[in-house]
Amino acid sequence: MSQELRVQAPPSKPLILFDGDCQFCRRWTARWKNSTGDAVDFLPFQNEEIGYRFPEIPRSELESAVHLILPDGQVFRGAHAVFQALAAGNAHRWMLFLYRKFPPFADLTEMIYYEVSAHRMFLSHLDGIYSGFGAAPSAYIGVRFLFLRGLALIYLIAFISLAVQIQGLIGSHGIVPAQVVMGAIQQELTHYHIGIGKFHAVPTFAWWSASDRALDWQCGLGIGCSIALLFGIAPAPMLFLLWALYLSLCSISGPFLDFQWDFLLLETGFLAIFFAPLQLFERPSRQRPPPALILWLLRWLLFRLMFESGCVKLLSGDLSWWNLTALKFHFETQPLPTWIGWYAHQLPARIQAISQFMTLAIELVVPAFIFCGRRFRLFAAWVLALFQVVILLTGNYTFFNWLTILLCVTLLDDGVVKIFRAPASVSVKSRPPALPWFVSICLAVMIGTVTFIQLLATMHEKQTLSPRVLAVYEWLEPFRSFNSYGLFRVMTRIRPEIIVEGSDDGVTWLPYQFKYKPGDLNHKPAFVAPYQPRLDWQMWFAALSDWRHNPWFLRFEIRLLENSPPVLGLLAHNPFPKAPPKYVRAMLYDYRFTDIATRRKTGDWWRRELIGPYVPAQSLEDFRQANIPGT
Repeated sequence: MSQELRVQAPPSKPLILFDGDCQFCRRWTARWKNSTGDAVDFLPFQNEEIGYRFPEIPRSELESAVHLILPDGQVFRGAHAVFQALAAGNAHRWMLFLYRKFPPFADLTEMIYYEVSAHRMFLSHLDGIYSGFGAAPSAYIGVRFLFLRGLALIYLIAFISLAVQIQGLIGSHGIVPAQVVMGAIQQELTHYHIGIGKFHAVPTFAWWSASDRALDWQCGLGIGCSIALLFGIAPAPMLFLLWALYLSLCSISGPFLDFQWDFLLLETGFLAIFFAPLQLFERPSRQRPPPALILWLLRWLLFRLMFESGCVKLLSGDLSWWNLTALKFHFETQPLPTWIGWYAHQLPARIQAISQFMTLAIELVVPAFIFCGRRFRLFAAWVLALFQVVILLTGNYTFFNWLTILLCVTLLDDGVVKIFRAPASVSVKSRPPALPWFVSICLAVMIGTVTFIQLLATMHEKQTLSPRVLAVYEWLEPFRSFNSYGLFRVMTRIRPEIIVEGSDDGVTWLPYQFKYKPGDLNHKPAFVAPYQPRLDWQMWFAALSDWRHNPWFLRFEIRLLENSPPVLGLLAHNPFPKAPPKYVRAMLYDYRFTDIATRRKTGDWWRRELIGPYVPAQSLEDFRQANIPGT
């Protein structure tokens, strides 16, 4: 543990001597140099001048282990030399601390070091297969640049998508007015004597104003910040504003911004705040490497997203996931299928079963490669990304698949993302300050705690936790940035569709046409993503349960009876353009894909059978007498 000798002619800064003829040694010293920067020099002991400069170190010793020579002449070897060198470069200081303070750790690491050294030829081949044979360490400046550009585009799409729908959804003449929502929240919090804590209970800018203009301003600011981030202007502040704005809108939009991809965007965006460079104008050539722990937290998010999606399917009790028949229903019953999804539904049952098996394998097995070496991570990145491409070809899941593909970018490195490289001449000291390590540790602890609690909740063991731990979880919950994931826990086997109709006399009924959800039988399933028609999506969920579980639906019908322009703007066709109808009703149908022969004969993509009324005929006066909010 202590130095064995001193040299008489020490170097001006710490110097590592290593075996330059060993590929394994060259590869690992290159990785250490990436961590230490210019603080430590690295030199093969085969260099001719080594024997003259440091005659005190026998060559046999140099061949058996790396040696670190400090400017004061001290010499360290083996694991101690490695930890001392990393600490000299301000990297992984905790290792040196453990080495010095805990003798068992020192003994263990020295034993491991000399075992590796004795078998380094064999381990070099394994390391090459595991991590690649290149000696250069992985860098992530280009990966971060690409990741932030992609996140800026996804935020831009999300805010533009909201901007064109928000008045119809939560405007003053929308389905669930934000002003009404905020009034109800204020009344409830006042009842419980919650004052300043309201900003934590419901984190939204709507506390200052929930007017139509304020909603438009929030969307407009989101678009502006997305463009600024796209051009590298103050990336960290822009990411914080984007996260805050999107959280603000999610907090007041009721069922319309309550999807898993909204939560995934918030969680990804929150981590990205700490992943971004601390610069006013992004200059990759003047950046420090991204924080390693934040990079791994993003990878951990990708792992949870994929692995949990596979787990919930098998743990749900739905036998269709076990007997490989889920895809028999999936393409037909998913919310907004594409025309490719129609063709996928026609595939033979054996091919669908094989496809489902591959789906479960990708979700449950491939994510483990995220924590393996470079080659395994690259394999996982390409497989998971291609898997998302297949999903987005058969169904419209907004920006969800694109955001997942973006998370796969974090598995790459600058050897793959060859955008640019920071010049070696740039001093680390001239670069902006790095993220304090304790911030990364705090984030890791919070995410780990919430993940563990969510796991216990799934196992119905949440009550075993201490009140303090649960209090932390409940305090974090309003921010919607620490989540669990898992789509299609239980496969839907039927596809009920709500057809909303209006009438002037209660006899002749004319249907309202939606832009994207099934209605007309000959309406070809279209590609919509990454745009999300949020009303169309909610209509799919509403059809799966009674209208009493969807109070927003009655307010939607009220807006149709009023011919509300913002709400009608969410639809494809208004059959009553001059005056609103006197009555509206909602009929429930069972929709199914047609087969190839039927489509060739009739041109129809869908067939349907009437189930019955979803909501019977109602007039505006009927709603008023029933005291339905919004009338």
